[in-house]
Amino acid sequence: MTTTQLAYRPRVLADLLPGGVARDIALVMGVAAFTGAAAQVAVPLPFTPVPISLATFAVLLSAAALGPYRAGGAMLFYLAAGVVGMPWFSEQRSGFGFPSFGYITGFVIAAAIVGAMARRGTDRSVRGTIATMILGNVAIYAAGVPYLALSLGLGLTDALLLGMVPFLIGDGLKILLAAGLLPGVWRLAGRRADQASKR
Repeated sequence: MTTTQLAYRPRVLADLLPGGVARDIALVMGVAAFTGAAAQVAVPLPFTPVPISLATFAVLLSAAALGPYRAGGAMLFYLAAGVVGMPWFSEQRSGFGFPSFGYITGFVIAAAIVGAMARRGTDRSVRGTIATMILGNVAIYAAGVPYLALSLGLGLTDALLLGMVPFLIGDGLKILLAAGLLPGVWRLAGRRADQASKR
């Protein structure tokens, strides 16, 4: 192994994969498709137009793995393709004329924030991952709840009760799952790198 290889330190998990531009394009397209698939794992709730889905978890986990530019690009592609007709928003929706569309715009913001934090190494510890995922969730709600309020003509309190409060427990569980997954993958990658350097 060369000195350059030994000195190289990946900033996010995607950097561990070989390839250049082709890799990045594949990751962007793949994460957009993954988010669309996760969005279909949705449970509608009778008291709110916002369904429970795995899309948020897919966005935040992928953003940590890809970094800000690739993750932001993936979410922009997901958003744009859905707006022009790809039925891969939750419950096979497309377009933008539905109350939960604001959360999808929040995906782009959250991807950039979470990706940027992960690039600084926050996803390599449980505490850092939890903080990163909380900020990502806040970004999604910051875009989604006001859009929901405007769409339905609600006050902020009612919008929070419909568009945030019912999802907090699920978000907490997803954050804990990510806090177990991401640092564990980094530890595994570190052990493999150590083994490779000893060969």
